[in-house]
Amino acid sequence: MKYYIIAGEASGDLHASNLMKALKQKDQNAEFRFWGGDLMQKQGGNLVKHYRELAFMGFLEVVQNLGTILSNIKFCKKDILENKPDVLILVDYPGFNLRIAKFAKELGIKVVYYISPQLWAWKEGRVETIKKYVDEMLVILPFEKDFYKKHQVDAHFVGHPLLDAIEGLQPIDIQEFKKGNNLNKKEIIALLPGSRKQEISKMLELMLSVRNDFQDYQFVIAGAPSLDKNFYEQFVDADVHFVSNRTYDLLRCSKAALVTSGTATLETALLNIPEVVCYKGSRISYEIGKRLIKNIKYISLVNLIMDREVVTELIQNELNTKNLVEELNKILNTEKRTQVLNDYEVLRTKLGGSGASQNAAEIIINLQ
Repeated sequence: MKYYIIAGEASGDLHASNLMKALKQKDQNAEFRFWGGDLMQKQGGNLVKHYRELAFMGFLEVVQNLGTILSNIKFCKKDILENKPDVLILVDYPGFNLRIAKFAKELGIKVVYYISPQLWAWKEGRVETIKKYVDEMLVILPFEKDFYKKHQVDAHFVGHPLLDAIEGLQPIDIQEFKKGNNLNKKEIIALLPGSRKQEISKMLELMLSVRNDFQDYQFVIAGAPSLDKNFYEQFVDADVHFVSNRTYDLLRCSKAALVTSGTATLETALLNIPEVVCYKGSRISYEIGKRLIKNIKYISLVNLIMDREVVTELIQNELNTKNLVEELNKILNTEKRTQVLNDYEVLRTKLGGSGASQNAAEIIINLQ
């Protein structure tokens, strides 16, 4: 079959690449055309646009780049029309993908949504669009199946693909990793500041404000695959190091982590690293978001899945040096560290076993 896949962010690139791998195992005639990133490109096929050209963060940035977004939508529709795929696979990225779903469905193309938009948090009305234009909804969080059932959508819970990605990791030699990256202090605190320049600059300034209180630790920034190493040089000095494209390896060698909210919070938990979750947006974007998001007590996937606070979330004004120092000390040196690690075991159980990519591929292959 001919598959057309749209992933608009780094996490989507990861999950879509694993799905492509599973599809190739089940369909020897699989042909891929996609919007995504380097990981998808390694699976073969034709990259139409890189997600670097698609990712806009926050309400203001979206408004400022509306012309580019609309141009990309127009181009995508034209490309689908010219290439006539058998199946369109949409990976999260709802503002863009739901428009393409409607277009493709009206052309008679089968539409699969893999990894649901967070409609349970905001814009719940988009469920109606999914009911009309999506043939199969494949969800990766256990509570999402019940959410869709409430709206008369028969979604499939396939498991979480991060379990596949993490279980497939090769063992790492911690001393070799440290030596290879010139990390000579005893313990590492990993900094995961996000994937967009605007976000990273703001978060790193706050994260690095604590380093005088933790002089026995080595702070190491995890570089986003979409950004050039030169961008990070402004933050690196004798006490702050940088590792590019090896976030999982960095985390596995770390004692704790400061993590900007997003998929990285769950990745950090599944790698068994205690973390503090950080978020600070522009005041306007935050105030708008606060009014639009409904019935959501947490911003991190870890706490949302567990439906209670497992990891501390420092949001907006609460994200300051004093609170960061206090919470980081807790997960390094107190019984809270043990509690967090115990809760991570429960989290894995809630997410089910591995095999999400294989389960999703099976459903897609059997589309009639």
